[in-house]
Amino acid sequence: MNPLDASSLLAAFGALGIAVVLFAETGLLVGFFLPGDSLLFTAGLLCVPGATNGPQLELYQVLPAALAGALVGAQTGYVIGQRGGQGLLRRSKRRSLQEGVERAVVLLARYGHGKAIVLARFIPIVRTVLNPLCGVLGVPVRSFTFWQVVGGTVWVVGVVMAGYALGSSVPSIDRYLLPIIGLVVVVSVIPIVLEVFRARRARRRGGDA
Repeated sequence: MNPLDASSLLAAFGALGIAVVLFAETGLLVGFFLPGDSLLFTAGLLCVPGATNGPQLELYQVLPAALAGALVGAQTGYVIGQRGGQGLLRRSKRRSLQEGVERAVVLLARYGHGKAIVLARFIPIVRTVLNPLCGVLGVPVRSFTFWQVVGGTVWVVGVVMAGYALGSSVPSIDRYLLPIIGLVVVVSVIPIVLEVFRARRARRRGGDA
């Protein structure tokens, strides 16, 4: 079983695996490398009867499991941030996590709490660090809970149903499964790349000034 491969995770653990992975990815800093987007999309594909040769999943199991993992995970991350996340984030030596923290801070400053919490769900790594960061920065718990539920629900249902819709409309989707998952991963990384370019431009402008 490969923990970085969505198909392998789903074959091994099914809907329960979705809940555990999303909880780790959105609630624990150690889960930043897990494949949240591709896992949800692949789960949606596997809910279409006969669409692939992989394990058969059911929407009535996948959606509640994914929502539970994503929503409980985010709330757990917030509590961790409240109770000592500042030191944890500062001590982390992983460059990717530190960059994620920087992007999360920029996101909060640019869009405010509500929009930032919702948008972060669609950005890998940022959705991992933003939840404890909100706890560190003292974002009101009611505001955080409301927006993380909204963002988590839109993210989970949207990505799962996108996979389900594609699997229902494209015959023999199994042939294109790997390229499609690769495309999902690339699309999910685009916001990170754009943010890096923006940060570099801002630094250059600051240096010129």
